[in-house]
Amino acid sequence: MLALPPGIDPDLLRSFVLVAEGGSITRAAQAVGRTQSAVSMQMRRLEDTLGQSLLQRSPRGLTPSAAGLWLLDRARRLLEMNDEIVAGFRTPELTGHVRLGSPDDYALVWLPEILARFAESHPAVEIEVICLPSTDLLTCYDAGSLDLTLFSAGNEAPGVQSELLWRGPLRWIGATDRPVHLRRPLPVALCPNSCPWGRSVIERLDQSGLAWRVAYHSASQTGTQAIALAGLAVSFGLSGTLPSGLRFLDGEDGLPPLPEFGVAMRVRDDLPLARRLGQHITENFSAGVQGATSPS
Repeated sequence: MLALPPGIDPDLLRSFVLVAEGGSITRAAQAVGRTQSAVSMQMRRLEDTLGQSLLQRSPRGLTPSAAGLWLLDRARRLLEMNDEIVAGFRTPELTGHVRLGSPDDYALVWLPEILARFAESHPAVEIEVICLPSTDLLTCYDAGSLDLTLFSAGNEAPGVQSELLWRGPLRWIGATDRPVHLRRPLPVALCPNSCPWGRSVIERLDQSGLAWRVAYHSASQTGTQAIALAGLAVSFGLSGTLPSGLRFLDGEDGLPPLPEFGVAMRVRDDLPLARRLGQHITENFSAGVQGATSPS
């Protein structure tokens, strides 16, 4: 009879992830409500179980070893599944209909995996996804026709409370087989003038001294990417998965760097379904972005 491999206590993995991410046993101990010596003992137990050194000291504190880095990615996924299983049995089943707003590019790149996971734990919830530009989504939210919405930070009115889900630089986008970025004046596909992305792109182009022109306008980010795919202009957007035929451009392509922008969310906290979906998006968004933002 074959011997079964040793099991790993999820509590050990949780403490390991906290130490690896925070670089400190003290901070990890505070997060899990244990003493420093207890967390240190957990790390020794985990290393003894796996037969590898998982953490090493550096000027930044404790950092994962090569074996620790391998474990860190898998530990995060295992804990996510562990927590999903526990929540699925302890959380009362939610039912009903929730209206989620999202810009079209966010919906295409980041929402499918997030919504699929939500449906696994809440199969009785019906989600209606409405795709519009950020300014229109915020107008709909204020009018009460959306229960929660993602949007590009910077579009909200001053003083509006929202949650920042992620922040990163805008990046130029062009066709892989048509060097339109070498044309002068540079043809650019822009969103409407009210879009803060478009305003920042214009500002950076003007500051660079690069000869350029507005070649096309589109009310949606997907529309500007279609223009780029046709080789008619360059576009821009946040990091993520691009359709086949497009690539991200950078400084080596002769284009000026673009500023950072964020992905934000507004949620009606008085609606249980909206609150739960919003919490799920918050918990899963960063992981989804990291999985879709490997350098191109």
